[in-house]
Amino acid sequence: MPKKVLDEDQLRRKKALEEKRAARRLAKKEEERHVAVPATANDSSIANKNTENKEEDGGNGNRAGGEVEKAEEKPTSCMLLQLPEDGMRLIYVMLTAADLGRLAGTCKALTMLLSETRTFVVKARCCRVDAVCSGRVRFMEMCTNEVDAENLLKDSYGGGDTGRIVPRNRFPKKQQPHLEFCAFARYLEEAATGISYLSTGAREPIQLPRFVQGRIASISPEHTLCRVGGDGEKCGGGGSGLASWGVGRRGQLGHGKRQDERLPRRLMGGIGYGIRIVQCSAGGGLVRVAHSLLLTNTGHVLSFGTGQYGALGHGYSAAKQLPDELRPRYIDALSGVRCVCVAAGELHSAVVTSDGDVYSWGDGFCGQLGHGDRRPRVVPKQVTSGNLEDESITNVSCGGRHTIAVTEQGEVFTWGLSHFGVLGRSFTPFDHDAVAALVGVQDEEVEAVVGVQQPLPPPIPPAHPVAVPNNEAGGWAAGEGNIDAELRAQLDLIGNLSLDDSSDQCLPRLVESLKGVRIVGSSAGHRHSLLLDEVGSLYSCGLSLGGCLGHGDTATQMYPMKITHFEDEGVRIVQMSAGVDISMAVSSTGNTYAWGKTAGGRIGLRPQASEVTMPRKVEISYPDGRPFKAVDVECGYVHSIIVGLDGTIHMCGGVGVEGEADGQVLDNDDEADSQWTKQDSKNGNSDRRGLPVEVEDFNVWHRLPEPKDEVVKKEKWKKYGKYEVRGRSKMVEDDTA
Repeated sequence: MPKKVLDEDQLRRKKALEEKRAARRLAKKEEERHVAVPATANDSSIANKNTENKEEDGGNGNRAGGEVEKAEEKPTSCMLLQLPEDGMRLIYVMLTAADLGRLAGTCKALTMLLSETRTFVVKARCCRVDAVCSGRVRFMEMCTNEVDAENLLKDSYGGGDTGRIVPRNRFPKKQQPHLEFCAFARYLEEAATGISYLSTGAREPIQLPRFVQGRIASISPEHTLCRVGGDGEKCGGGGSGLASWGVGRRGQLGHGKRQDERLPRRLMGGIGYGIRIVQCSAGGGLVRVAHSLLLTNTGHVLSFGTGQYGALGHGYSAAKQLPDELRPRYIDALSGVRCVCVAAGELHSAVVTSDGDVYSWGDGFCGQLGHGDRRPRVVPKQVTSGNLEDESITNVSCGGRHTIAVTEQGEVFTWGLSHFGVLGRSFTPFDHDAVAALVGVQDEEVEAVVGVQQPLPPPIPPAHPVAVPNNEAGGWAAGEGNIDAELRAQLDLIGNLSLDDSSDQCLPRLVESLKGVRIVGSSAGHRHSLLLDEVGSLYSCGLSLGGCLGHGDTATQMYPMKITHFEDEGVRIVQMSAGVDISMAVSSTGNTYAWGKTAGGRIGLRPQASEVTMPRKVEISYPDGRPFKAVDVECGYVHSIIVGLDGTIHMCGGVGVEGEADGQVLDNDDEADSQWTKQDSKNGNSDRRGLPVEVEDFNVWHRLPEPKDEVVKKEKWKKYGKYEVRGRSKMVEDDTA
């Protein structure tokens, strides 16, 4: 086989990647060498030093008649307290939330000083004008003055009306509020600035990518995942646990039961109390299957939900089956790597490792796994085709039938079904057209998944006699008593489908139309895609049903096109999400924008006479009229979620549980629907149809006690009546009596 010839650009990238990996290996060896040094080495050196001191004392003679002089230990004051106030403020701003908590928990004076500078720290973290940090857009103007910071602190401490901030009992009560601020600072650090690390014990911690989907919350067409809770003892600040709600018939909620949940319910089994969650991803589609992925702070991945298509990554069971998982379970095949990003699609999943490699698994019928064919994978496999192994990937996003990966250099690689232009590049057709094979299937869900746009053929009669092969014709005979010719052709096409395919839709390919644009994040929707560049501009491509591309029309875009509305209005985007024919985004000032289908209030806009084809601002405010600041949005099918800067969340639309219809719940008279905050009196609006509704009794960063399973007390066996041992003669007497 001839050796592959690389051009100058590929050689440069390969050399840079090799140098980066060599540096990581060297750092790992250095870390192992330091760990391997026995702890007794320090003790022996101290002992040798003490021996030398004793010898020196013996040589000089014992001045005090054999008595050893004891040096007076002088208490040393904290050197930080000697700095001016401005210097301490700068230190508090530069420290991470974890170091801030360690510093505040060490010295009482520093803790009290922190209470006086909380507003300054909040303002510094939420207002960074024209700051681009390591591959993610970071220009924020959410708190421009100390008044905004004070209001944010008040809203966050009482946000959601939980009243369940659990302090650490080992600290005095005077210090507890200031330590709670460290938990809030950690939430701001992750949600607003995107800074988070893996706890690997290494000298240089592994930083997670600044832009990922599902940093705080993630939703599928049927269920919702959101970080919440945590005790702050073993897992840092609040938000290390997870809550889930929605449809749970396939175990995608992780509660151990196949039942729906109307209200947010926290996961048990140590999630948030020994196992800290740093990212979540909810996968699923319109075929009534769903699964979930969780990334822990140690770089391991948990999965649960539907196992039918191998999207959980656990492989076959002992009975050669793919069972559903009702509770979170570690993916053993990924135990040897450190993952920094997870993504769940409709029927497939993918992760990014700390070395920049991509692993994918699940259903690959449309080439969405990127392995060069359309075969399924039930365990994770590294994506090496398409020269992707020579690239260093930072984040990945999985859609309905496609996958998007972003590199450190800001380039975009896509693969999967490009029937609607979701890949943003040119492509070669499949060897066998799966779409044409499924055209005649009379199923609305299959039509929604495959995306058939052409009119369907006439319906097949409801009943047909059993088809009999016609050996003379070499196929299926058409005519009376047999299936018709049209269905016969479809069955022959399905029978000829092959899992080997030469189409480049099965291979990762560079989106060349974005050359010169540095992309930092992506969001793969059901039939469209969104891309974010480093200056806050948003690009979209794919099918524009309902105007979900945001270009003012419903025309399909085969290549990424900039949404000019944001540029014309001077709005810079820092987060976005693509769902099923809907899109949402968050600006640098904390405003939320939405466009696409509006039925049922799914994007937080009032019912419209027509679909929203241009981005429109979602109106959310506090009771006193102050605007609500958002840090994250996630889109599904009939509902969306907005995460606030204060830790509260707002729901748009709703998923029908227990057989109910989808859409927003508006009837406050029903006790079962009283889960949402009553916003009738807010803003003077009695009609709140379509508007976002705040979830009651819920805040992401509040630390909560660990939930416990209800232990049902077993009743002891009770003995009814009196038992006695009787002999044969006694029994005969009783019978004759």
